[in-house]
Order: sequence, then structure tokens, then C-alpha cells
Amino acid sequence: MQVVGIVSAGAMGSSLGARLRAGGARVVVALEGRSERTRRLAAEAGLEDLGALGSLLREADVVLSVVPPESAVGAASAIAEAAGGARPVVADLNAVSPGTAREIASLLAAAGIDAVDGAISGPPPVDADTTRIYLSGPLADAVAALPLDGVERVVVGAEPGVASAVKMCTASVYKGRVALLAQALRTARANGVVEHVLDDLAETGLADRDRTGATLARASAKAWRYVAEMEEIAATQSEAGLTPDLFRAVAVVYADIAERALAGAPEEVEDDVALDTVLDRLSAGQAETEATR
Repeated sequence: MQVVGIVSAGAMGSSLGARLRAGGARVVVALEGRSERTRRLAAEAGLEDLGALGSLLREADVVLSVVPPESAVGAASAIAEAAGGARPVVADLNAVSPGTAREIASLLAAAGIDAVDGAISGPPPVDADTTRIYLSGPLADAVAALPLDGVERVVVGAEPGVASAVKMCTASVYKGRVALLAQALRTARANGVVEHVLDDLAETGLADRDRTGATLARASAKAWRYVAEMEEIAATQSEAGLTPDLFRAVAVVYADIAERALAGAPEEVEDDVALDTVLDRLSAGQAETEATR
């Protein structure tokens, strides 16, 4: 039986672990020092806790790193330090720039560990066929062959950084659009024209009256981790010869939203949360905040 380690078992990691278990893999995690939420998610997914990271690395054939973008290099460093004689293939599935992906690959290679660059598109795969994983690097096919039932795997290149480039481009649209919507509706609220703006956007499919509240509320719960992701997108665009200023600004927007989050985690947000309630929270202290900038 193939053994897959997950670092770490948050919402995405636990959902991937559940899919792997359904496909017949043994899935192990290292929950030493992890939060109660992470422990709960891992338990609900039926993942096996080995305690320390070193124990996970000695057991696993493949390790999937699924952490916030700002923790990606640190997670790779921790894996390299804890590996000892263990040599699992490590797939870095984090939302980082191609440059950061190459840095992670080099860091792991120095410890004798083969790395695969990966990127996840879509939500945690609670439902089948909602999530896609892009992979690149010499061993990308080995990771693509994992029994991830209901998750599409796409090998996009032989070099580290290619999969991350896909993620940075798609995330710039998906998350950039949500930031634009939040900023537009907060501005509309300040001017008393929310209904008119919603009418106009609904006609073009850019906003849905029934779902916009939940969309923005869930984004606020994840905004803290989007800040670093927007900085990684800015770095990616800079490496491509474009200005980094656009997504540095989007990072500032998400940092502001994070301070006003409606929930501590996306699963805490009700589907029918009212847009007025969301905008009240996201706009709290808005005038005072702007005045002090």
C-alpha cells in the first residue's frame, strides 16, 4: 500500500487526504503542535497521526506540502531538516511564484530529496471533479499517478516552476476578481448605491445577489493567507517583465479585509449570509481607516 504524508492537514490537505484514502492509500499526518481545528479536520478525514514530522517522513513514499504561501519555504526547510535518511518525493502544492518554487526545489535537493512543483486550482475536493492539480518536474508523473479519486491531475512541464506559473496566472483572475468586487461594493455602500451596482453587475453575470454575501464573507475568512499569495503573484508578474504594483495593491486590499473577517474559517460562513451584513462588517471603520493612511 502506498503511503502519502500530508503537511499540513488543514481544509485542503485533509480533503486531499480523504480522497487518497478513498483511492486506497494510507495517509499519514504529523499533528504535533497543530491547532485544534487542524486536528479535527484530520480526524474527520480519517488521517493517521504520527505525531512528529520526522516520523511522517520515514513512513511516507510521497509527501504533499499544503500550507499557506508564506509558510511554503519554511515547510520545505523543516522537511529537509527532519528528513534524516528519509527520501520521500515531496510535492510542493503551495500558491507560490515560479521563483519560490525553484527555491524550494533547490532547498530540498540539497537534502537529497526529489521535489515536484504543484499547484491546486479549485476548492478542497469534498465533492468530486471540483479540483485540479497542476504538476511539473522530472517526477511529476509519479505524483499524478497517486490515487486521488475525483481530483484531476495535469502534468504541465518537466521543470520546477511551470505548475506554479499556471497557479499564479489563474489565481490572479479568480482572487483578483473577488478583491475587485469587494472593493467596488464597499465603495458603493459608502455612496449609497449598492442596489444599482448589483443590478448592473448581475446583468453581466459578474455578481449574484444570492451568493455574493457568502462569497465575500468566505473570502474574508481566508484573506489573511491571500495577502502573501498576492505578493507571490506580484513577484511572478515582475519576473515576466510586468509591473508588480497591481497585485501589491491587491495584497493591501486583502490585508484590510482580513482585519474585518466575518469568520475564523470559511466553513463557519452560512450560505445565506446577507450581503448587507457582510458589507457592514467589511466597511466598519472605513472612513477612519482611510483618513489615517
